[in-house]
Amino acid sequence: MDPALAEQVYQSPLVTRNASRDMLAVFSPQRKFSTWRRIWLALAEAEQELGLPITDEQLAQMKAHLDDIDFEEAARQEQRLRHDVMAHLHTFAKAAPAAKPILHLGATSMDIVDNADMLLMRDGLAIVARKLAALIDALGRFALEWKSLPALCYTHLQPAQPSTVGKRAVLWSYDFVLALADIELRQQTLMLRGIKGTTGTQASFLELFAGDREKVRQLEFKVARKLGFQRVHPVSGQTYSRLVDVQLVVALATVGAAAYKMAQDIRLLAAFKELEEPWEADQVGSTAMAYKRNPALCERVNGLARWLLGLAQQPLFTAAQQMFERTLDDSANKRLSIPEAFLCTDAILDILIHVTRGLVVNRHVIEQRLRNELPFMITENLLMAAVKVGGDRQDLHERIRRHSLAAAREVKEHGRPNDLIHRLKADPAFSVVNFNAALEPERYVGCAVEQVSEFVEQTVQPIRQRYGGCAEQKVSLKV
Repeated sequence: MDPALAEQVYQSPLVTRNASRDMLAVFSPQRKFSTWRRIWLALAEAEQELGLPITDEQLAQMKAHLDDIDFEEAARQEQRLRHDVMAHLHTFAKAAPAAKPILHLGATSMDIVDNADMLLMRDGLAIVARKLAALIDALGRFALEWKSLPALCYTHLQPAQPSTVGKRAVLWSYDFVLALADIELRQQTLMLRGIKGTTGTQASFLELFAGDREKVRQLEFKVARKLGFQRVHPVSGQTYSRLVDVQLVVALATVGAAAYKMAQDIRLLAAFKELEEPWEADQVGSTAMAYKRNPALCERVNGLARWLLGLAQQPLFTAAQQMFERTLDDSANKRLSIPEAFLCTDAILDILIHVTRGLVVNRHVIEQRLRNELPFMITENLLMAAVKVGGDRQDLHERIRRHSLAAAREVKEHGRPNDLIHRLKADPAFSVVNFNAALEPERYVGCAVEQVSEFVEQTVQPIRQRYGGCAEQKVSLKV
């Protein structure tokens, strides 16, 4: 694009503000159309190996022009032909004129387009898996560092039994572990569409090989191996089943759901002043309120994750809408939903890796907020201690209930400190209780500390081993 016109043309924020260079390269025009040329070359090589009259010179010309695509010529051809595959065929033929007679021999458009999409999605999945491993690693490190710090926890968004800062982090991490398992499953089961012709019957190739079904079968697997695949879909119409796209995008959306949960938790904890995102020296939080440190990165994650969750619907509609062997209405949607799902996931992971590696823990705030609520949480333990030395359980329960309601009124109606412990200490029924020991938060976190250590050792460490160097995964935020 002419730089002078760039500011006058809409560009997706996924490109300009969010996704990484690596992921943008996967879904770039250069990668897409050079992949088309590699598929045309693989097809021609396999056809030559199986006896069709294709010369070494023709293959050599094709090999010499896999990446030097004349995009202006391709645009002119598409404007004339109204067909992108034919436009690039003509453009390739101009670059490799000796190969013109045998380019695309026996193939239909989807022999090229669908197989190329599989190659691009394979590369995209590899980036996502690597970044998921990096995020899991970062969360594991954070969890170990803070595994013993008691923190106020919530059920129903109401204060509940304490856990630790590290345990909360492994809950986030485990969601991403599950998401990674799904991504890896998609990688392991990804298959090439294969070389199947117009309606998936391979009729054109059977004609080329004079009815030799074995050569048709060999052709498909030769092409697959040349493109780095060992398996092809056993059957297809003109396209591979669009349920494959559903599986892929839903796996990406799973990452989005896990990311949304983590980012929203951090935003809430930032409101409580317990955690803070990393903050740049010159970063501005608000144009009006100079003191603010808004959790802008996690807010962006939530916004992107909502978009990603919405994109998961699109392949479902496409798969459901397909009529018979294929209809073209999948094409315009697929050009949007598949790349954007990958770009969105990529951006979300980069942001969360950055946030996790720089997450600020305000331990004194965490301790204070837990102390404010702890008196209510330890009342059952106080009741049991008093019962053990002869107290009446029902009488003790009623006393705690009355004192708790009175203390709550002091907090809610008058804004005073929680004085429940003072009230209980003054009650003769609890005179035998060791209140100092009872008020140690570490007594109430259960096995949280051990759970963190075990999770990192048994779950995070194998992922680190599978993805060597994930701790060094570089991320660079554009804004």
